[in-house]
Amino acid sequence: MKAIVQDEYGEAERVLRLEDVDRPAVGDDEVLLRVHAAGVDRGAWHLMTGLPYPASRTGYGLRAPRTRVRGRELAGRVEQVGRNVTTLQPGSEVLGVAEGCFAEYAVGRADQLVARPAALSVEQAAAVPISGLTALQAVRDHGRVRHGQQVLVFGASGGVGTFAVQLAKAFGATVTGVCRTSKMDLVRSLGADHVVDHTRGEPSGQYDIILDVGGNRTLRQLRRLLTPRGTLVIVGGETDGRWLGGTDRQLRAIVLSRFVSQRLGTFVNKENGADLRELVEHITAGAVKPVLDRTFPLPDTAAAIRYLVDGRNRGKVIVTVDST
Repeated sequence: MKAIVQDEYGEAERVLRLEDVDRPAVGDDEVLLRVHAAGVDRGAWHLMTGLPYPASRTGYGLRAPRTRVRGRELAGRVEQVGRNVTTLQPGSEVLGVAEGCFAEYAVGRADQLVARPAALSVEQAAAVPISGLTALQAVRDHGRVRHGQQVLVFGASGGVGTFAVQLAKAFGATVTGVCRTSKMDLVRSLGADHVVDHTRGEPSGQYDIILDVGGNRTLRQLRRLLTPRGTLVIVGGETDGRWLGGTDRQLRAIVLSRFVSQRLGTFVNKENGADLRELVEHITAGAVKPVLDRTFPLPDTAAAIRYLVDGRNRGKVIVTVDST
């Protein structure tokens, strides 16, 4: 099969290449998937570059990546099932999480895959799993958003942010989205009640919940925008640090939260089928829609990752593999 592979850490243009490799083996609780489309998220860049060092290389190889193929969210068709799998069968069209999605075939756990609704294209479906799960858990579990609250979303136009804005609205909040000028129309179209252009100024007022999606504002700046008992949820965070990256701010938030009345913290996305099914329910009900920016063919995966890292995307970036 054809796959995008890497044998060393580094930037996409230098380390990624298209090769013919063997199809992955299928375990007892796994399924082999024919990949139709794969989502591109910042996690793919972190694992590709190995940055920051502790977070990205733990379990993935200290000097070189143990797994050669990146990509972890997809829409595809089940080709083969392991002997313990009873919930899926060959021919099923699914979306979910699987390792090595920048390839013609990938292997995923059956409990992290759900049926793809017929109303969703393969590109739309590939946009949902990791970004959608992250947004759902940020809004529902960590922000605990409920009706009537004021919610501020930094990074409202990105892969996670577009889901977060819509989910917060679905939970009954008044939502303010922060993005750059060229993306304000998109954020408004998602239902945001207010949109702030961060190139011209910062938001004002106080908010019950702040979802900081990949931002780099200081904790002091964020806390000033929170109500006295407000909640800050840091979803990612990008700096140039090779050792800690944005995780130093997350760690400081967790420690500081013990000494102040505001709830400050972060989380690691828990990939599971139950939350994927809830996302699909929101989508089929019309409350949430995947937002697509651009699609790139499999040989252009490096360009897709660069497009995302440069911050040019409005919603999700997708790699198309097989549209059949």
